[in-house]
Amino acid sequence: MATEPTSESPESPAQAPAEQTLADRGSNRSQRPQSAAFLDWVTSGWAERPASTAVAGEAAACTAARRARLGARFPGERLVVPAGAYKVRSNDTDYRFRPHSAFAHLTGLGAEQEPDAVLVLHPAADGEGDVLPDGTRSTHRAVLYLRPLAGRDTEEFFSDARYGEFWVGPRPTLEDMATVTGITTAHSDDLRDALAKDAGADGVRLRVVPQVDEAVEAVVDEIRATEDAGEVDATLVEALSELRLIKDAHEVAELRAAVAATAQGFEEVVRRLPEAVAHRRGERVIEGTFLSQARVEGNYVGYETIAAAGSHATTLHWTDNDGQVRPGELVLIDAGVEVDSLYTADVTRTIPVDGTFTEDQRRVYQAVLDAADAAFAVAVPGNRFRDVHAAAMEVIAARLDEWGMLPVPAAESLSPEGQQHRRWMVHGTSHHLGLDVHDCAQARREMYLDAVIEPGMVFTIEPGLYFQVDDLRVPEALRGIGVRIEDDVLVTADGNENLSAALPRRPEDVEAWMAGLSGR
Repeated sequence: MATEPTSESPESPAQAPAEQTLADRGSNRSQRPQSAAFLDWVTSGWAERPASTAVAGEAAACTAARRARLGARFPGERLVVPAGAYKVRSNDTDYRFRPHSAFAHLTGLGAEQEPDAVLVLHPAADGEGDVLPDGTRSTHRAVLYLRPLAGRDTEEFFSDARYGEFWVGPRPTLEDMATVTGITTAHSDDLRDALAKDAGADGVRLRVVPQVDEAVEAVVDEIRATEDAGEVDATLVEALSELRLIKDAHEVAELRAAVAATAQGFEEVVRRLPEAVAHRRGERVIEGTFLSQARVEGNYVGYETIAAAGSHATTLHWTDNDGQVRPGELVLIDAGVEVDSLYTADVTRTIPVDGTFTEDQRRVYQAVLDAADAAFAVAVPGNRFRDVHAAAMEVIAARLDEWGMLPVPAAESLSPEGQQHRRWMVHGTSHHLGLDVHDCAQARREMYLDAVIEPGMVFTIEPGLYFQVDDLRVPEALRGIGVRIEDDVLVTADGNENLSAALPRRPEDVEAWMAGLSGR
């Protein structure tokens, strides 16, 4: 960090410094002035703050309904959902803050909002819960506890490098945050007493989302002092995950925006492929190009970009991205823009570096595309989520059998006792998508893998084939080829919609798309 407050009057050598703890020594670099004259000067002479321009967020109505559905699963209980705290990156510098996904889902706050905040759903008597958009009342009263804007007459204002306005800009006021979220707000100093009210062995049960904010979790554990805390909290995590299985209208709109920004990122990558080819670490050129798009048009990338050229594409999660990008090879790009609301896309395209597939590359690519199309055909209401993977695997096994690569017929390989075809695709075909790239991951098996597909679900379809360079069970001409095609799919009342259809999938369309972007 280049900017630090400095002192015009260094401490006199005659003054013996007090012994410092390790925790305090990080402030040594700041050399902050301590004189009364400075304190008086820095905390005075400021104009009145401008009038608030806060308006209700677009998600406010939807988040109220989400909180009501959650509360209905836990009547009479107090539910604690922290945003999380800053995490140290190195010494006294932090990672960019991202609130926990459950907090974002229930408050509508995204981007870097709001470190240390805690959403609490307090149980309410009949007729005293939050009023919902349809005029009914929730079983709970939601209160958002947060650290508000500090006055300019406080030391935090100028001296706190993590929270101070001089350092990170003004924090929202309690009133502004209530307007934006539609949730009653309170000072974070009030949290402990609020959690302890009527709590205890025979009182209101407390549940907290674990492993998000250690300080909040410690307070909850101290108040409740129960032996089954782990099980109690796990049930809340499970419920929060299952709450996101069906996306509402606001979520779908945010996912559309994320996919649209991602498609633009892929287009920019194709335009800059010549730079990638020319650079010794061309994969980094691809990664950097997409990251620039994500930061300009969204919040960040939804996960670490995979830019895997040549044989690197046979490593499923290749994120080193330090290799060359060579003409005549393929490059597998798995990337997604996370928009400001924190919803993310997750798209993969495998493209020929010089714009044209070879015969062998096209053969593998077409097999993967056919598997994806088979999965799309069954990704409709009434089928089960597991059917999507099964449909893709039938095609993959059949092609490998045709190519003479399986030791048994395709039908035998597809049996639970076989699975030899999975040597070349060990991952699943689909996962839910939303605030997390692998959304709803804590949902029960019967609500996820074994669930009936319903309208409003959003998930990926992403089969692949990965032939390692040293795999002697692969024909030599195919070794080193890795292909994955991944799309984001919205289930509709009568079928599905490919949200990422703007990015071409058929090999001939990919070639034409690349030629158009490169001006050939």
